[in-house]
Amino acid sequence: MTDTAVGGGKAAASTEGALETRGIEPVPESERHGHPMQLFWVWFAANISILGLPLGATLVAIQGLTFWQAVIVAVLGAVGSFAIVGVVSIAGRRGGAPGLTLSRAVFGVRGNAGPTLVSLISRLGWETVNTTTAAFALLSLFAIVFGTEANAKSAPVLTIVCIAVFVLLTVIVSGLGHRVLVAVQRWATWVFGALNIVVAVSLVTTVDWQAVGAATPASLGAMIAGVGTIAAGTGIGWANASADMSRYQSPSVRSSALIASAAAGAGIPLVLLISLGSLLSAGDPTLAEAGDPVAAIRDMLPAWMAVPYLIAAFGGLLLSNHLSVYSAGLTTLTLGIRTKRVYAVIIDVAVTFVGAIYFMLIADSFYTPFITFISLLAIPITAWVGVFLVDMIRRTRYDADGLMDMTRSSRYWYRGGVEPRALTAWALAIVAGYQFMTAGSDDDVWFTGVFADSWLGQNGLGWVITFVVAAGVYALFGGARVVEGDTR
Repeated sequence: MTDTAVGGGKAAASTEGALETRGIEPVPESERHGHPMQLFWVWFAANISILGLPLGATLVAIQGLTFWQAVIVAVLGAVGSFAIVGVVSIAGRRGGAPGLTLSRAVFGVRGNAGPTLVSLISRLGWETVNTTTAAFALLSLFAIVFGTEANAKSAPVLTIVCIAVFVLLTVIVSGLGHRVLVAVQRWATWVFGALNIVVAVSLVTTVDWQAVGAATPASLGAMIAGVGTIAAGTGIGWANASADMSRYQSPSVRSSALIASAAAGAGIPLVLLISLGSLLSAGDPTLAEAGDPVAAIRDMLPAWMAVPYLIAAFGGLLLSNHLSVYSAGLTTLTLGIRTKRVYAVIIDVAVTFVGAIYFMLIADSFYTPFITFISLLAIPITAWVGVFLVDMIRRTRYDADGLMDMTRSSRYWYRGGVEPRALTAWALAIVAGYQFMTAGSDDDVWFTGVFADSWLGQNGLGWVITFVVAAGVYALFGGARVVEGDTR
C-alpha cells in the first residue's frame, strides 16, 4: 500500500483553483510552470521580518564586531547560506516533490523519519518565534491605538487574542497553498518592504555615530563566529524547505537561476536588516539582550513612528510565517500523518499557538532560548544538508512512485526501509557537531561539548564540522545508491 493519499488529494490533483489540493506527491512536469522570479519574491518576503535586527545586534554587542565587520559577516552568512538553499532547491525542480519527501530517496522511506522529525521541530520552533514576536508587536499596537495594557502577563486575554489573530492570518494563506502564497508574498513585499524602509531611515537617525566610529575591530576568529551565527539563524534553517517551493519550477529553469533567486531574494533584505541591527547596537547594546526585541526597537523610535513600525514588524513576521507553516504542513505529511494538507497546516499552527502562549505568559525570557534553539537545530539540519548535497551529485532524477510507496516494493526500501550509509553519516555528523558547541547562556548552560573550548568551538564552527563530517562520511561510503529511474 502506498501513501499517495496521505498528501491530501489524489496524484492527479492540481493547483488551478485557489485551494491547493495536492499534498506531497510529485508534481507532474505538465503542471510545472514556475520561474525563478517567483522564488525571488517568496524568499525576499520570508526574510523582511524584524528578527534580522537583533541578529545583527548580537554581532556587535556579544561578538564585539565593528559595524563594517558586521556588514561583511552579514553578506557572507546570509547570502552564502541562502546560496546553499538555492542549491538544494535544484532537487525540487528535478523531482517535483517537497524536500523531505525527496529525502526518502536518500535515507530510505523509513530511515527518513529522523531527518523529517528534526525538520518539523525546526519549523514549529521558528513559527513559535514568529508568532510570539508578532503578538508582542500587535499587543504594543493595541496599547498605542486603544490604550490597552502593553504587558503580556498583565493582559492575558488580549495576549491570546493577539496570538489568535496572527495564527488565523497565517492559516488563510498557508492553508490555501502554493498559488495564493506566491501571489501574496510578492505583492505584500512591496507594502511591508516600503514600511520597513521608512522605519529604517528613522532608526538610522538614532544611531550614536561617535560610538560607531570609535569601535575597535574584532579578530578574524570573531568574524568567523559571526558568519556561523548568521548562517545558522538564516539560510541553514530554511535549507530543508527550499524544494517545497521549487517543486513547481519548470524543468527548463537553469540551476544557476534557482541559486541566484534564493541568494539574492533572501540576501538583500537580510544584509540590510542585519547591518542596521549592528549599527543600532554599536551605540546601544541592550538590543541584543532584549527579552522583547519588538519593544526594544520601538523605544528607539519617536512616538509618531511607532504605529508604522509595529505594522511593518507584524507584516514581515506574517510573511515569514506563511512560508514556514506551508512547509511544516508538507513535512507533517511526509512524517506519515494521514490527513489533507490543509488540515496538517491547522495541526501545526495549533502547536505554535500553545508555544506562543508559553513564551508570552509563562516563560521569563524570550530571546536567549531563541538563540539556543537555532544553534541546536542548526547541527542536525546542517548534517542533512551535507548528506543531501552529496547525494544530489549522482541522483539527478527521483522515482515518483518510489517516493510515495512505503512498502517493500518501493525503489527506496533499501534495507528494511533504511539506507544505512546515509543515516550513519547523518548521525555521526550530529554527534561530531555537538562536541564543538555549548548550548545555553552563561548562567543557564544546557550542555557543553568535549571540544567546545577549542578554537573551532569558541568560534562557532560546530556547524562547519557537521557539514564536513556528513558530506565526507557519506562520500566515503560511496554517495547515492542510484537505482533505475534515478538518472537521466
